[in-house]
Amino acid sequence: MLFHTELTPDELPVALQLTDRIVTIGSCFAEVMGQRLADSKLATAVNPLGTLFNPLSISKLLTLALTDGAPDELLYVERDGLWFHYDFHSSFWAKSRNELTDRLSGILVEVARALRKANWLLLTLGSAVVYRHKESGQVVANCHKMPQVNFDKFLCPINEVRDSLTQLLTLLRTHNPNLRVVLTVSPVRHVRDGLTLNGASKALLRTICAEVSLPASQTYYFPAYELVLDDLRDYRFYEADLIHPNVQAHDYVFGKFAESAFSQELRAFVKEWSQIRQGLAHRPLHGNTAAYRQFLTNLLAKIQALPAAIDTTTERAEVQSRLENKSNV
Repeated sequence: MLFHTELTPDELPVALQLTDRIVTIGSCFAEVMGQRLADSKLATAVNPLGTLFNPLSISKLLTLALTDGAPDELLYVERDGLWFHYDFHSSFWAKSRNELTDRLSGILVEVARALRKANWLLLTLGSAVVYRHKESGQVVANCHKMPQVNFDKFLCPINEVRDSLTQLLTLLRTHNPNLRVVLTVSPVRHVRDGLTLNGASKALLRTICAEVSLPASQTYYFPAYELVLDDLRDYRFYEADLIHPNVQAHDYVFGKFAESAFSQELRAFVKEWSQIRQGLAHRPLHGNTAAYRQFLTNLLAKIQALPAAIDTTTERAEVQSRLENKSNV
């Protein structure tokens, strides 16, 4: 007897390889999945622009990065003695406008460099509900706790989202013809917008992904949203806030992504690396015994046997340090 409808995503036409470079951009779910990839020793730039929910802001910033553009002069804002920018996440701030400009410009340069070198871009769309700054007339990525009266909130027209993403994908191909793009819709529920509006927003994003995901143009869709909402389909896979998927859900989605996107070599490596990470996390009950030192010696041998392309400098140094420590651990 079946108790849920399991979703098995199609394998991507081209598999992600151990030495590939990846950039993740978008919502907080992009950060979670990006960190999973980085923890698996894949060369991953994890959400370098911070959390971005709406596709218009994502497209705007990536376009600025690739065209050597500068942050919009009209969208700087000062709050409580600190400077922010409406196009960027609140984690990017400074004590002066000039300092913030330098920081944001540097970030855009780094993002452009990462995109031009990347093999894969994982783009996670969170919401099509946007906020327009009344004074500038611009859609913003973050309101930075400024008064709500300063903004108009609305569901972005589907044509505007379609045009924005289509233009971005074309620009990405111009700067990196070999880049493969994986689109996802975040399963994070934007209940502050109301469940009805959240449903309309997710449906709009999902429709756009269906339209622009074309294997011929190396753009694919991965059903993270459906895996949580239709496959797992249970509040026990959410945090206590009932908004964010929990660790179990992340494990499940990442496992499905590995089955869909990873090469056989990469799957084998990720499994082996997971065992090594467990070994690194192990702490002995009875101090630095001979048995524990042998365990560390075996662990070091496993790390040293990994492909040379994988940077294990930190892990090797940690094990060596434990081996050289004669006292109790």
